[in-house]
Amino acid sequence: MRRSKLLFVPLWVTYVFLYLPIVVLVVMSFNAGESAYTYEGFSLKWYGELAADERIRNGLINTLVVAVGSTAIATVLGTLLAVGLARHSRSKALDALALMPAVLPDLVLAIGLLLFYGVIALTLGHYSVILSHALFSMAFVAAVVRTRLSGADTSLEEASRDLGAGHVVTFMKITLPQLAPGIVAGALLAFTLSLDEFVIAFFTIGNAEPTLPIVIYSMIRFGVTPKINALAAILLLVSFVAVIAGQRLTRIGEAQRAEG
Repeated sequence: MRRSKLLFVPLWVTYVFLYLPIVVLVVMSFNAGESAYTYEGFSLKWYGELAADERIRNGLINTLVVAVGSTAIATVLGTLLAVGLARHSRSKALDALALMPAVLPDLVLAIGLLLFYGVIALTLGHYSVILSHALFSMAFVAAVVRTRLSGADTSLEEASRDLGAGHVVTFMKITLPQLAPGIVAGALLAFTLSLDEFVIAFFTIGNAEPTLPIVIYSMIRFGVTPKINALAAILLLVSFVAVIAGQRLTRIGEAQRAEG
């Protein structure tokens, strides 16, 4: 039976609804005029103004510090969490608990973290944002790494232990190399999530210098400008490259697993 072409109409309408605003944003970032809504010709001047804006430069530096720090913590803890759940636990309750930060609304998680930091009398700053983003991203890293673990060859680990290697040596020499594509993919995902996360950072940063998403929020309160469009286009490009790289690494891991 031949499929009707009308079945694809909702699909393309959905794609247009999702991606047309992004296309418009990128196009308007090259606008020569001052208006964010009227295109007056091609120009790269707004990208040049981004580099000259001290607030944006400082916000970018703070964001990179937070993203790198939280990604490092989330990658290590998320990998260990995935291995523990896959190899040493069969509890569905623990599985749900480990993934809970990924499904909780950002606002709920942000308020909970803010209250927790208040209870333990932790002064807010960039380090509190790093810890918060690490908690948030760790669940995503664990999910990605655990997917990779589900197809890992456990016979190699058993052979290593039978030959006298301890758990640590087996993990470092056998398990970790098999998980490498999944770990890198999880790290890229964690970095991307931290790069443009706003709600949790807004609640947990205190009086420290703002991250880039908070700087953008302070700018759009007075209206959207082509400079903001240019900044959003750059963030979009970074996120796109990170996601594509993560997917590519995941496919490489799957191909290696199929060949093995």
